[in-house]
Amino acid sequence: MSKLSVAALSFTILATGAIADGVPSEEAAEGTFPAKPFSPYANRTIPERPLWGDSHLHTGLSLDAGAFGNTLLPDEAWRFAKGEQVISSTGQPVRLSRPLDWMVLTDHTDLMGFAPDLQAGKPAVLADPKGREWYEGYSKGGEAAGKSAFDLITNFAQMTLPELLLESYSPGADAFAFTWEHIVDAAERHNDPGTFSAFIGFEWTSVPKGFNLHRNVMLRDGGVRAKQVVPPVTQPPYGDTNPHTLYDWLEMYEEKTGGRAVAFSHNGNLSNGWMFPTEDTYHGGEVDQEYVDRRAKWEPHYEVTQIKGDGEAHPALSPDDAFADYENWDIGNLDLTELKTEEMLAGEYAREALKQGLALEAKFGVNPYKFGMGGATDSHTSLTTAEEENFFSKSVSVEPSPTRIEHPFIKSELGEIPGHLMVASGYTAVWATENTRAAIFDAFKRRETYATTGPRMGLRFFGGWEYTDDDLRTRMPAQNGYEKGVPMGGDLRPREGDAAPSFMIYALRDPIGANLDRMQVVKGWLTPDGELDEKVYDVAWSGDRVADANGVVPAVGNTVDLETASWSNTIGSAELMTVWTDPYFDPEARAFYYVRVLEIPTPRWIVYDKVRYGIDLPEEAQLTHQERAYSSPIWYTPAE
Repeated sequence: MSKLSVAALSFTILATGAIADGVPSEEAAEGTFPAKPFSPYANRTIPERPLWGDSHLHTGLSLDAGAFGNTLLPDEAWRFAKGEQVISSTGQPVRLSRPLDWMVLTDHTDLMGFAPDLQAGKPAVLADPKGREWYEGYSKGGEAAGKSAFDLITNFAQMTLPELLLESYSPGADAFAFTWEHIVDAAERHNDPGTFSAFIGFEWTSVPKGFNLHRNVMLRDGGVRAKQVVPPVTQPPYGDTNPHTLYDWLEMYEEKTGGRAVAFSHNGNLSNGWMFPTEDTYHGGEVDQEYVDRRAKWEPHYEVTQIKGDGEAHPALSPDDAFADYENWDIGNLDLTELKTEEMLAGEYAREALKQGLALEAKFGVNPYKFGMGGATDSHTSLTTAEEENFFSKSVSVEPSPTRIEHPFIKSELGEIPGHLMVASGYTAVWATENTRAAIFDAFKRRETYATTGPRMGLRFFGGWEYTDDDLRTRMPAQNGYEKGVPMGGDLRPREGDAAPSFMIYALRDPIGANLDRMQVVKGWLTPDGELDEKVYDVAWSGDRVADANGVVPAVGNTVDLETASWSNTIGSAELMTVWTDPYFDPEARAFYYVRVLEIPTPRWIVYDKVRYGIDLPEEAQLTHQERAYSSPIWYTPAE
């Protein structure tokens, strides 16, 4: 044996003996670890502020946006979201009150590249008789352009687009590929880690027979991965409207590129019951193990409020909730080719889906509707405006003007959705550790997000088993929140002892917005007998109001001046906080909890139009409302 081998063996024996015999003293061990720093901000790893963004915006590259006259392309959309002033497609200067922190640009994938060519009268459009007809209508402007655009959208919804145009603007065509590169390159130019996160994304626009089954897709990655693929479409023979085909594409994307992606649906209120199925799917499938597994994997987020109606709750589903009627659109499907019946509502609204998810989890072991909450604009103007006084509508055809409320959003032989029902919503706040694509995407995946209808309210929501009022007696209660429980979007830790869950909640008004009326906890549960139920609790409120025998707090009041489109913050509170414990907790019942925060009443955008233009408003128009925020839920699952 060499001297080196003997030395190594001796070292091994000594080291082994040291490990076996050398137990350090408590005093010696104390010096091994650094003491807690004096600075309370040092070594902090928790998310410290909400990052505000829009997860759903269209530019002039989208088929419908371009057909209605949007000439602003991705660069203008990104500059606007970052706080710069731009000129809208109707020639109006516009700017946000404050920059956003991030955005997902989600142009429609079907007929990608067609809209700019339609506006320019390119040969590929004029080669088809229908394409020439649409171009001539667009060129005339006014009523002719509007009819042309609606005819184009109707042909898309009914899947009767000309074959030549589909071939020229679908995957495999140059125009499609070049447009995707345009989208990717623009996002890369505007992504500024630490300051602004520009996400590459798209909208997969499934709308079979007018039933809204749309999904937006958000990529965690940059251009190197995104350019290895082109996005999927829904128009046959190049694509399919079945969500399973989107899930197939997402799996392909991750396998091929090593990247990450998520999808999220929106406007279940326009699906006529098909957005959240519990038995059969629209495409003839079943809600089976495969369905719940795939939906749970790919859709961790839901766009609960946006311009085409708020989708949290509906009075018919939640008759005991006095605030369930917030700007509902419940007339029919997306193009009003089928009117809605009350039986359809259960498959359309977020709260009901959360309840049904508990039942499906009990059946399959997986909850397909375990989603976080978010808000978005779905603006087709390239302008992500969600403020009532700065609302640039959904389409260029109804950007600010004295006559915009006269234009219905959609009209058919069966009915119409009047222009004054357009909703200014909304934004998503993300609790991310830094302003980067990776950190924000990861927050979406863990559902640490909340939705607002426009105002930038601060909202924290933590669930655990041992919170007390003392946990709020600090200017950084979130530190206690994370240490003793889980944040919004999480699952309660396993129950110890006989305690009921406690929740630490606090909210701050938007610094330039309205005071707060109240905070509510919305609870949904599945009883051991298989019954679904819900209850809304007022848990904190402003002023000296007193809850009645049922725990309901009276209205906060109203200070809106309709003649000046203003209000006074003489009622309400700038801040609300509480630790609330579930008074009717059943340890055998699956449950979810989320927070709803209401502002005091403020004017709707049509009141600002009334003051600006001196116009008369429809008598049936809702003139004031209480803007709100919705947290992602926290779930409780009984121990097996």
